[in-house]
Amino acid sequence: MVAMDVTSSASMDAIAAVAVEHFGRLDYAVANAGLLRKAPLLEMSDEQWNEMLNVDLTGVMRTFRSASRYISEGGAMVAISSIAGGVYGWQDHSHYAAAKAGLPGLCRSLAVEFAPKGIRCNTIIPGLIETPQSLDSKNSLGADGLAKAGKAIPLGRVGRASEVADLVCYLTGRESSYITGQSIIIDGGLTVRWPE
Repeated sequence: MVAMDVTSSASMDAIAAVAVEHFGRLDYAVANAGLLRKAPLLEMSDEQWNEMLNVDLTGVMRTFRSASRYISEGGAMVAISSIAGGVYGWQDHSHYAAAKAGLPGLCRSLAVEFAPKGIRCNTIIPGLIETPQSLDSKNSLGADGLAKAGKAIPLGRVGRASEVADLVCYLTGRESSYITGQSIIIDGGLTVRWPE
């Protein structure tokens, strides 16, 4: 395993070079690093705001900037956003929502920029997914909150990380060779359900 720091351009440049040295080429990049910290706006410091954007938005840019130097034609870049970034509001998480909301715009622009090189760029927008981050009751919903929320999802449950990973595999594979600049929601139908 190789450590990397998405807040450092040098670190991201180094990891991209190591990947190419080890594997001989770079086919795709997936930007999935992220923070999730609860912070009401009136209590949020500039440092908390900047830290969140530095990881969850600027870190994605650094990842893609470093990787795109090596990705060959037919390759892909995928960013992981959130329904909290542009679909739903989330109390006490405005810095997280702002960072995640920026990812579709970044990926749409990069899709156009890298299309002449045959490189695609898309955003995945997960809904409620069971992860260590979402199980953190201090900064997210926690296990009880996820269980309760799962009942409001049309498919009757929260998603699994493996389901998001399957979508990543699809978007980085040949089967999606004509998909670029898109934001794909994976949420069990949560965002299309009429409020009861």
